[in-house]
Amino acid sequence: MDAFYASVEIRDQPELRGKPVAVAWDGPRSVICAASYEARQFGLRSAMSVARAKQLCPQAIYIAPSFDKYRAVSQQIHEIFQQYTDLIEPLSLDEAYLDVTSNFKNLPTATDVAQAIRADIFAHTHLTASAGVAPNKFLAKIASDWNKPNGLCVIKPNQVAQFLPNLPVGKIPGVGQVTLQKMQSLNIQTVGELARHSQAELAHHFGRYGYRLYDLARGIDERLVNASRERQQISKETTFSDDKFLPELAEHWQNLAYRVWEQMQKKQVMARTVSIKLKTSQFKTITRSVTYSSHIPHYDEFQAAVLHIIERLTPELSQQLMFRLAGVGVAELALQQEQAQLRLLE
Repeated sequence: MDAFYASVEIRDQPELRGKPVAVAWDGPRSVICAASYEARQFGLRSAMSVARAKQLCPQAIYIAPSFDKYRAVSQQIHEIFQQYTDLIEPLSLDEAYLDVTSNFKNLPTATDVAQAIRADIFAHTHLTASAGVAPNKFLAKIASDWNKPNGLCVIKPNQVAQFLPNLPVGKIPGVGQVTLQKMQSLNIQTVGELARHSQAELAHHFGRYGYRLYDLARGIDERLVNASRERQQISKETTFSDDKFLPELAEHWQNLAYRVWEQMQKKQVMARTVSIKLKTSQFKTITRSVTYSSHIPHYDEFQAAVLHIIERLTPELSQQLMFRLAGVGVAELALQQEQAQLRLLE
């Protein structure tokens, strides 16, 4: 989906069309959940602090997110997918892999399927979607971003050898700033230049990730669309020896956030959803969560997201409430190949 959260809000408030819109709570520690394409032209992006965004684009319009609404729209979209195939691997509310080697409507090509799905999505939701059609997940992912927004990019099997050589290495999923800087120091700017290096050379420079880079540089990705993909989550909780008031939990939130982040690094994953949990002295459980449009790349931004949830929750709670347990969790996880390399480079 194209700028999913922002696009849903603009659809429901047409007067916002053409304006820079950010989906975020307007607060001193708030971070952006999603930004419209007009806002992105000013440098606004998911997980950026609202304070920084206001410096870059003072005229941006901020809309508080409505995740129940986004989940409902996502369900509509997945119901459309299911009319074409049951091989669906959801990545998030707004993105999925579909295997349409065969399809329920007997359309002759994958391109026909992609065009039909995009038309159905627009007809039912009045939202645009971009699609990538390719022989494997790696290429389809790249293609899906190629002609955004409201675009379609097709990479046929006989076009892979022509498509890849001039592709900037920064387009490879999992290649972040650290990996990119390392590649640039080796004079590797394109996938074609990456492909000139042997498997042993890439493993030497990039550790285990080097083996995958060797395959990707040749358009090789054997991963299947996993229709039974389980949604992982990571969480840490602390039960206190004596009940505490909310203001007394500041140090515990920091500790819990660090422990969750540490576990994410071990599992080499990044998260889109951040949640907190509280259990009162009367054993009532309170939870809150926020889902962003892209994965949170840095610990500072993750910690800010945790603190922002708490800041929003605080006015809802009685100052007399005491708590026996606190927890922090993450979900909507994705493998982050960069993390493995970072440890090997240290």
